[in-house]
Amino acid sequence: MGHILWLASYPKSGNTWLRAFLHNLFSNAREPVDINEMSQFTHGDSNAKWFAGLDARPPTDLTKQEIAALRPQAHQKIAETSADTVMVKTHNAMVNQADVPMITPAFSAGAIYVVRNPLDVAVSYADHLGVSFDQIIEAMGQKDFQSPPSATHVPEVYCDWSTHVNSWTQTSSAGLHVVRYEDMQKNPNAAFRSIAEFMGVKPPRDRLKRAIQFSSFKVLRAQEKRRGFVERTPVQKSFFRQGKADGWRQALSDAQVDAIVGRHREQMTKFDYIPEGF
Repeated sequence: MGHILWLASYPKSGNTWLRAFLHNLFSNAREPVDINEMSQFTHGDSNAKWFAGLDARPPTDLTKQEIAALRPQAHQKIAETSADTVMVKTHNAMVNQADVPMITPAFSAGAIYVVRNPLDVAVSYADHLGVSFDQIIEAMGQKDFQSPPSATHVPEVYCDWSTHVNSWTQTSSAGLHVVRYEDMQKNPNAAFRSIAEFMGVKPPRDRLKRAIQFSSFKVLRAQEKRRGFVERTPVQKSFFRQGKADGWRQALSDAQVDAIVGRHREQMTKFDYIPEGF
């Protein structure tokens, strides 16, 4: 049995980009890997298949206490899929639910955490869910914010943006690598090389460059246009919408920026996200 390397982030913060990079890096293919095959390379911890067999009922019939009690067993099932490290996407905050950790320490090897400016998260997340900016700003400030259960997924526990970020980054650890979405854009060679080296890999320059190129926003968006993308929501025209930093400047009002900064100032300050004048 292996252990889980968590690929963690708040929703719409660059998790898909990270997974695409890792898929291309480790596949070392001569052309971009299919974005719709990423689930064969990295698992998702909210997928109901990990809870199947542990309880005969669908996720929609389980209470949060019942799901929490099953979660360590589900994580064990994921870890048992390989004798090596298993890479698992999660949007869950590193908190407890019904006194049970959302991230089970016994089956965890470490984590890569991607953090993104909540001003840009709000713009992207509103598009993802098909709601207004004001609605998503409110949701990102709620400590009990989580996704609804479905036939295919158990709820993801997000909490408010600040709690999520703090839960993963408050303690420095050799088993934790924190990377800003903005640095992945501004200096991809350094950011992605640091991710690879954290995982114990020192790829040759050409292999790293190819993985970065094959997981670029331009390539991912072109793939989605040709083949679609299974993770796109029904309300979205495109999952890969803009893929840039500071898009919030053309989208949010001063009042909306002030609302986000007012709720998340401490963590935004920590990651240098406070805009001038706020």
